[in-house]
Amino acid sequence: MKRRGARRREVSLEPPPGYYEAGGGAPDAVQRGLILDWVVGRRVVAGWRVESRSGSQAVLVRGQPVNHVLHAFLTVFSCCLWGVVWAVLAVTNRVERVVITVGAQGQVVTAEGA
Repeated sequence: MKRRGARRREVSLEPPPGYYEAGGGAPDAVQRGLILDWVVGRRVVAGWRVESRSGSQAVLVRGQPVNHVLHAFLTVFSCCLWGVVWAVLAVTNRVERVVITVGAQGQVVTAEGA
């Protein structure tokens, strides 16, 4: 059972042996796509979701934005009592984005963003 508040374990971004050519040459577009698929798959298992993906780049997201319209209605109909919950959610909510790119030589490059 997963403990509440436990930090999610980050996974390795390097693909397993066999994803690169035996001769040590640069991977072609198909191999780079396979490397990206493997890395994205590892991140999806860790709780991320795919926002967009191209041949050698993917944008992954974790977290959900706050639905401010819903919370505004709830605040109005509860005579401002729900405003406390809304304020806490607005302050503590995080949406994380990561851009993963597989370079021409097969290296995995990760750029963290907000």
